[in-house]
Amino acid sequence: EDAAKMPLRYFADSVVQVTKNGKLTTDTIWHTIPDFQLTNHLGETVRGSDLNGRITVVNTFFTRCPNICPGLTRNIRKLQRSFENPKRKKFGDTSIVQFVSLSVDPERDSVTALKRWADRFQVNSDSWHLLTGDKKAIYDMLLYDFRLSAQDGEGVDSNFIHSEKVMLVDRDRVVRGFYNGLDSAGMANLAADIGRLYLEKN
Repeated sequence: EDAAKMPLRYFADSVVQVTKNGKLTTDTIWHTIPDFQLTNHLGETVRGSDLNGRITVVNTFFTRCPNICPGLTRNIRKLQRSFENPKRKKFGDTSIVQFVSLSVDPERDSVTALKRWADRFQVNSDSWHLLTGDKKAIYDMLLYDFRLSAQDGEGVDSNFIHSEKVMLVDRDRVVRGFYNGLDSAGMANLAADIGRLYLEKN
């Protein structure tokens, strides 16, 4: 009864048979976010392997967005502040959580546009990457790895993915939660689940 309720794992790839303690049983192979290579708002290359060993909060946005994205970015910035470690010197150092915002309009969202957005919302670049790059790579990740549905966007195209959802990814790059980034209760649940994943044993 007193056990902590851990965030669920999403999207099983397969179930395999394994031997544990001399007994044949089954184990689930969970889908992991694959490797990728994108560019952040500082012009630096960011790879999927950079997520290894770190809890990651992921959201989608685009800099021309007039409604959802500003409020979503503000809420994530508040969350980032609550986990900031003043002793950490750079992104690569050990931290509780990192943040990744994927532009769903990468053809317009240049590094310069992302940097303006980061400055506007006082993004702490030590642990937050605003990413742009190959549109197909970004959309494939959102559609096939996060399983976000396509929605009509702000006149971009018919497959424009625009969502207030915030995703939680664990140290093994397995999706562990979806939260409403515009809802205070949803963000509070996300903060609590980050803490639970931080304490989770292998």
